[in-house]
Amino acid sequence: MQNAAWLPVAFEIVLIVGALTVLMVAVVMDRNRKVWGPVAGFTFLLAGAVGVLQWMDVADGGGGMFFSAPGLEITKSPMVVMDGYSAFAAIVLGLVGFTGFLGSWDLVTKIGKRSAEFVTLSLLAFAGLHMMVASPNLLVIFVGLETASISFYILAGFVRDDINAEESSLKYFMLGSLASALFLYGVALTFGATGSLTIYGANSIRYFFSLNLITEPGILLVGMALMLIGLFFKISAAPFHQWAPDVYQGAPSGAVGLMAAGVKVAGFAAFGRIFIGGLLSQIDAWGPIVAVIAAVSMVIGTTMALVQTDMRRLLAYSGVAQAGYLLTALLAGADAIPGMWFYVSTYAFMIVGTFAIVSAVSGPGSTSAPMSDYKGLVRRSPELGWLLAILMFGMSGMPFFAGFVGKVLAFIAAGSVGYIWLVILGTLTTVIGLAFYLKVVATVFASDGDAGEVLEPSLSTRFAVVISATITVVFGIVPWILIDVVRDALPF
Repeated sequence: MQNAAWLPVAFEIVLIVGALTVLMVAVVMDRNRKVWGPVAGFTFLLAGAVGVLQWMDVADGGGGMFFSAPGLEITKSPMVVMDGYSAFAAIVLGLVGFTGFLGSWDLVTKIGKRSAEFVTLSLLAFAGLHMMVASPNLLVIFVGLETASISFYILAGFVRDDINAEESSLKYFMLGSLASALFLYGVALTFGATGSLTIYGANSIRYFFSLNLITEPGILLVGMALMLIGLFFKISAAPFHQWAPDVYQGAPSGAVGLMAAGVKVAGFAAFGRIFIGGLLSQIDAWGPIVAVIAAVSMVIGTTMALVQTDMRRLLAYSGVAQAGYLLTALLAGADAIPGMWFYVSTYAFMIVGTFAIVSAVSGPGSTSAPMSDYKGLVRRSPELGWLLAILMFGMSGMPFFAGFVGKVLAFIAAGSVGYIWLVILGTLTTVIGLAFYLKVVATVFASDGDAGEVLEPSLSTRFAVVISATITVVFGIVPWILIDVVRDALPF
């Protein structure tokens, strides 16, 4: 085994090469080119294929720790790891990026000469998201987080002629910068308490806890709390969710699906890598905090979603509640990882598909999506109407849809470690949450009044929504296909 191997970072290499290719060619050729769509789609698919190669290599006994500091053994300073965890993340992020970009293609064609910049930022963002998952080094995780965050700050305000987009971008940037600073300070304190920035290998955080018992864990507790706050912000868990409704509503609808889905996948995967892969021995300290945040997220997300009249704000608060359900799963430690992967990966496709429909109905560059736009949608576009209903059923957690299986896995995991009260609360909020999901379905199938002009979605939008709805249904009916895979996607 060498100190440098290319396969563990091939996902990032593919996306960065694709981004640079688009950017450089755009400089010397006509900038208003529709070729960027196929280039971006192929790059995301190729990155997903790299994830498959990584998975196969790990299954054959490969994988391991790579990219150590010069002159040191790999096990002493790993910067990137290739295991089932990072490989599965690469597959999911590649496919989510591909599907999300299909849903955002209408926006890319609308912005014209700036399309190359949109494609470049999207590819770089997903490269950063995967680095958050693939690295066991807390500083490299931070670099990946910031790479993705800066790209998304810009994408949130990409439609520069809309004041709502500018406002959402500024809010996202200011609150995101604060969360990133808190996360980095937490990393510094964790280093002060353990003497390491690395989760695995000799002289690592895990190794430290295997040899030492901290009698005065004050610095460590504060460090973990600050890292939690940074991650809670990224996954829009309450009460750190204030940015989400404004960004979901103010950012161009063609970009929100990519942002929301990608951040959810990488945020929860990074949580698992850090707190279950490296700080599992301290679960008695951080577990109760996560349980409280999960409960608050479920209650606030569900309650606020009930009173929304804008589709995009409804989806934002729905995402807050979903973050609570996902956090519930992680309370079970290592046993929770398969359930977390199943839930977050299927939810990512649901949110991508839903925002593809929002883009088609309300406009790819729009910054609002009033529920009145969706009244009688099934008559204007039967295809989109039925598929939106499927996605709403999936998010609501109705049986025979992937969201139901995800919630069951999360509640079983939490119940197995004694968080029965949280399971009961999660069940109640799920039942209450049916009201706003079914409100959307009822609006879509409303038959009174004039439904408006016939809506003809683009081919790319159709593909994005069909892919998302198919995953929602298939993994709701035969979930063990995915469950058997994610059992090997562990963060250690």
